[in-house]
Amino acid sequence: MIRVAVVGVGAMGKNHVRVYQEMPETELVAVVDERPATADQVSQNFHVPAYSNYQEMVEKEHPQAVTVAVPTVSHFTVAKGLLEAGCDVLLEKPIAATLEEAAELVNLAEQLGRLLMVGHIERFNPAVIELKSRLDRGDLGRIYQICTRRLGPFPPRIRDVGVVMDLATHDLDIMRYLTGSEVIRVFAEAKQELHASQEDLFAGILRFENDMLGMLEINWLTPAKIRELFVTGERGMFRVDYLTQDLYFYENAATNGNGSPSTAPGMGGVSEGKIIQYPIQKKEPLRAELEAFIANMQGKKSLYANGHDAWMALLLAKTLVDSTTSCKVEDVNYGDNLEEPKGYEIAQNWGD
Repeated sequence: MIRVAVVGVGAMGKNHVRVYQEMPETELVAVVDERPATADQVSQNFHVPAYSNYQEMVEKEHPQAVTVAVPTVSHFTVAKGLLEAGCDVLLEKPIAATLEEAAELVNLAEQLGRLLMVGHIERFNPAVIELKSRLDRGDLGRIYQICTRRLGPFPPRIRDVGVVMDLATHDLDIMRYLTGSEVIRVFAEAKQELHASQEDLFAGILRFENDMLGMLEINWLTPAKIRELFVTGERGMFRVDYLTQDLYFYENAATNGNGSPSTAPGMGGVSEGKIIQYPIQKKEPLRAELEAFIANMQGKKSLYANGHDAWMALLLAKTLVDSTTSCKVEDVNYGDNLEEPKGYEIAQNWGD
């Protein structure tokens, strides 16, 4: 069994605690929160020791793996300390508050030979896993556009970041992951309606190097939680409902067997065809994510979002924020960091 701990046991951290206790591969040895009352409450509910600082916890409990679910501004300090203490780390997204901090964490983990996994949890949604498989084998043909809608009520607990850093990083990572293409330029607009200091309404457009378009609609102002992804291409359109874990395909009836526009008389380039809902074996994405974290610790090939991918998502998010303030199209400046991601692709037997 892998000895695990959770640092930061607020809304998200408590879910990590719950899942770790359910997993036969892990032994939950401690929880940490700078708020003693919060740590004590979780400690009582899950019957594990509680600490108010992670250094003391590491010294006494010697965990092999630690989830870090603290506010973004503290990601760098806590993750760095845990990596240097010899722990493998699952760090909630975004990877850090700045690109410089993110790069330092990625380099440190590599130098120390430690696993740094970032919690881009949508990769582990069963509907996304199925969609990735179908896109990789060319079911859609050439991809024209990828769009996401991530809407919902305002969360008062989130005070340190705006809607772009908190939510758009999910979708930016998924766009790169599904398409294998990089963004070359962006344009975005944002508004601040309810948040005390950050944007809570956002719309962005992205141009990818393969000429595909991306669109993001994100806010904390909608009185219903909506999580949707649309991928449009030659042969039709895929739609993912993240919340229900459903995947649909809307066929373009005006294509022939190889996905090219039909040349039959009277046929246009696009017309409505059949709608297919694929059978999906439902699973809690967090459980799948933590299982992948432990599997990678054990040297097994499994899906994960590595530090490089997380750095890229953060770069795109910050470039989009820059566009909202400059009111201009912004080119994405990768510097020397645009390289082949080092993370594993999905294993053939993933989910078996």
